[in-house]
Amino acid sequence: MANNNIVWVDFNTMESFIIDVFKELGISEDDAKICANVLITADKRGIDSHGIARLKPLYYDRIKSGLLSPKTNVEIVREGPTTAVIDGHNGMGQVIAKKSMTLAIKKASKYGLGMVAVRNSAHYGIAGYYSLMAIEENMMGITGTNSRPSVAPTFGVEAMLGTNPLTFGIPSDEEFPFVLDCSTSVTSNGKIEIYNSTGKSLPESWVIDNKGESILSAYQAIKNIQFPGGEAAILPLGGLGEKNAGYKGYGYATVVEILSTALQGGQFLKTSTEEKNRNIGHFFIAINISAFIDIESFKKITGNILRSIRASKKVPGQNKIYTAGEKEYLIWLERKDKGVPLNEILQNQIIAICDELGLKNYNFLF
Repeated sequence: MANNNIVWVDFNTMESFIIDVFKELGISEDDAKICANVLITADKRGIDSHGIARLKPLYYDRIKSGLLSPKTNVEIVREGPTTAVIDGHNGMGQVIAKKSMTLAIKKASKYGLGMVAVRNSAHYGIAGYYSLMAIEENMMGITGTNSRPSVAPTFGVEAMLGTNPLTFGIPSDEEFPFVLDCSTSVTSNGKIEIYNSTGKSLPESWVIDNKGESILSAYQAIKNIQFPGGEAAILPLGGLGEKNAGYKGYGYATVVEILSTALQGGQFLKTSTEEKNRNIGHFFIAINISAFIDIESFKKITGNILRSIRASKKVPGQNKIYTAGEKEYLIWLERKDKGVPLNEILQNQIIAICDELGLKNYNFLF
């Protein structure tokens, strides 16, 4: 099959497949449903770098090799009326994260604000998933997470920080909420993996070597962004040096690192052992809008802000301005009746998983 031979699989079937895979790996049914829903939500929103594409390399292979525990024990180790610190004991990041945001929302419901800091977790999927949880309760949701060092500080070439997303979710009166879900680096590791799987060259000034020169080969970038001792690094949001404000992305990445680790006494930067996808820290904030203003007024004002921005003057040749969350909504409209697009690599991965686990019910997929 050529790499552009796309097969579409409906979301319900794909989510059921992911659940069955996780259950076969020793994850409880309830936890498997959480993990699968986080992954499938990424594909629904067009964030293909964090959906089914992550199933085999980031979860399946690591659980099989013993690098990631399928058993999740979420422990509250410190708690106040509006705050909590949770130890995830290196279980499944999605399960830990969902329970943590649920707790933050519960506290915000009672006190107006809730914040939970997490230590000893693992990769939790798309950060926007947890902000969307808050939006569903008519709240604002904020979350961030550190990750394995792969990003260089401004004027540096050594991978010190993670891609460290900082995510905001805000309800509005429109058909889609405002969800800003992005890394504090120019790209994510997952997107580099997508470039590699599709055979595309990386844009200049995404990844640099230890001399500060751009690496254009996605394969070479993945190979060289290794922890510890890697010979390549992703650039912070803004790019190389200070000319295009790379120091801003570097600064925000550092904020996320501090909030994800210092609040709960967790491991940070290169003291983390996240090459094994472990010991990651997260933070979750829920803000109860009704503690400030009635929710309908807030949604209308927010919607007016977003509509005014989109209606503003455009660059010649451009006919549309987007606001955060809009493109994901449009992709959902496009995909809701088609499902998940699977390229040749993903098809082969799914076939291999089915063969290894004996999941014969899914032989009809290809």
